[in-house]
Amino acid sequence: MRLKQANREFLSGYFSTHQRGEKTIAAYASDLKQFEQFASKSRELRSLDGRLIERWAAHLRQQAYAPASIRRKIVVLKVFCSYWVRRGVLSESPFWRVKLSYGRIEQLPRTLTEDEMRALLAQARRSHAETQTELHAAGLRMSAASDVPYRSLRNLALIDLLFATGMRVGEVSCLDVKDFSPQESVFRVRGKGGRDRLAFTVDRNTSEIQCKHLQIRQKIETESPALFLNARGQRLSTQGISAVLTQLRIEAGIKRHITPHMLRHTVATFLLRNGADIRVVQEFLGHASIATTQRYTHITKEHLIGVLRKHHPSLTLRSATA
Repeated sequence: MRLKQANREFLSGYFSTHQRGEKTIAAYASDLKQFEQFASKSRELRSLDGRLIERWAAHLRQQAYAPASIRRKIVVLKVFCSYWVRRGVLSESPFWRVKLSYGRIEQLPRTLTEDEMRALLAQARRSHAETQTELHAAGLRMSAASDVPYRSLRNLALIDLLFATGMRVGEVSCLDVKDFSPQESVFRVRGKGGRDRLAFTVDRNTSEIQCKHLQIRQKIETESPALFLNARGQRLSTQGISAVLTQLRIEAGIKRHITPHMLRHTVATFLLRNGADIRVVQEFLGHASIATTQRYTHITKEHLIGVLRKHHPSLTLRSATA
């Protein structure tokens, strides 16, 4: 079997039994296509060996790929080979005799400061309040997804939900109306890797905002089941959510670039900093491994050390006895 055919059959076969998101499938397809071009699509699948994989890794380093990106591409190739071993096409995986070093992989989560997060939420509330005043003054009602008052309420609900629940931007985009239970203030989240979870809103203000948005959303006539709508009445995409955040960030006077995922990093960091158990935060974020959650402890440790250096009593005691 040629490599090109093996890639095609792997993508259709593997993902028929392994539930993954569209972005994950696209990433697998892209990585395998890149390897296919490097190795030659006419190469026989059975001819894959450790030396080729090591040359592939060396090529990626020469192309200045980040260590984390190289690791991801190699993992995809390893899954691909394991699949064909299970199917009996390969007698053994070529990875068993491969040793690779990816270099130092350290990518700490980027977060917002408390002032930035406060300013972002305040701007969303202010924008909604202004459009509500205009709406009442004109004696109008929200009836369409394109109405500015609906979009200001939607934007407030979006930003508040991202910070309150730590959801991934793709998870928020995929929410349907039926996924929110206003009685219990809980969302059913279709998480990464097919891991569903519940996201609770514990702040009464957040619950009120989400309930208000749901009430207005249910009055908008559309065939889309999505909870958050764009101006055309269709599901708001991840790019659309990012655009909303960018607009509010500029209006709030925040200079640096902010992504929706930074809000997820921010709430996780604040939870740990305020004393939340790391396993609670793991469940809150929907991480499959606690090792992923532990990335945030580096940031909280830096904060702890900074506070201690400013306020530890030994500093004043030493100066007093010197």
